[in-house]
Amino acid sequence: MTATTSQKQNQVRRKVKGIESRFEFLRTLMSILIAMAIILIMVLLLSDDPTHAIKQLILGPLTSRRRFANVLELLIPLTFTGLAITITFKVKRFNLISEGSFYLGAILACVIGVNSPFTPPVTLFLGMVAAIVAGCLLGYIPALLNEKFGASELVTSLMLNYVVGYLVLYIFNNVVRDTSSSSLQSLPLPDGVDLGQLLERTRLHWGLVIVLILVVLAYVVIYKTKWGYSLRATGLNEQFAHYAGVKVTTTIILAQVIGSAIAGLGGATEMFGIYDSFKWSESPGYGFDGVIIATLARNNPLYVPLAAFFLAYLRTGADILNRTSDIPAEIISVVQAIIILLIAAKAFLSKWKQQQIVKVSTAAHLEEEEA
Repeated sequence: MTATTSQKQNQVRRKVKGIESRFEFLRTLMSILIAMAIILIMVLLLSDDPTHAIKQLILGPLTSRRRFANVLELLIPLTFTGLAITITFKVKRFNLISEGSFYLGAILACVIGVNSPFTPPVTLFLGMVAAIVAGCLLGYIPALLNEKFGASELVTSLMLNYVVGYLVLYIFNNVVRDTSSSSLQSLPLPDGVDLGQLLERTRLHWGLVIVLILVVLAYVVIYKTKWGYSLRATGLNEQFAHYAGVKVTTTIILAQVIGSAIAGLGGATEMFGIYDSFKWSESPGYGFDGVIIATLARNNPLYVPLAAFFLAYLRTGADILNRTSDIPAEIISVVQAIIILLIAAKAFLSKWKQQQIVKVSTAAHLEEEEA
């Protein structure tokens, strides 16, 4: 093979790779636009005042600083769990224990926050470390069962989430519950045991900075380090990675453990950032939302905050819509379902991708014949 032929083949590969990247972006964008179009049609058909309803859904979060801050507040936990699922999906493992890790991380942060004899900064640090450790342990269980016994990590993680849910309620009722309060809540966190306000007169806290730093760190690790290469190679082809010298089993387990730990840290950050006491009678569901975020972000850490912002914006708009019109907030569930279905559907726009690849390959072949 001549050097010229090799160069042309490399050019074709780069062009094909570019087509595939554009295809994924276009498919995600089209999925979002189609879902939004369906929602707008539903609002037009169901609302007595569709113009007002659509305005509240699309522009409502931008009408005040407090409302836009609500978007950023929701973005924080969604980014944590989206990043957690992204790392897990990198090795093609559908471990969904991030749901339980987030919930357990929050209650452990509350327990330490209420009972710690140390200063607030030390208490915050200990609460976050406890949440990370708990997340590591939870992520390790389905990963180990899968690698050692072949048990589906999807099934075991879903079942473990139920166990964690009951464990959290037990800890809440027997360790930190405020029995003197008429409402279902824990004892209050001491003064100073919080992440502080990032924006005055809002609940936006410094957890936003923490999660953005974590996103950048995750990107650097995944795409700029040796272990990150092992992670990506394992996800693309486990057998190839094994023959290339990658410790596949260790990489797969570690990815799930790290992902779960990030979700646990997210729970502690949410607890210390938003609440002055633990008030969840059930898991808030952010772990499962992480699947939507990771799917929208195409498993790229840098895109996770953007996907989280999109979902947080929609949900904030839906909440405003619910309070100011006759349309329920649950309408956003339709958007989420349509987006996931279209992105997961391999046939969606696949003909366009195939045509573009064939076009590039044919052009390269004709150039080679003419030469």
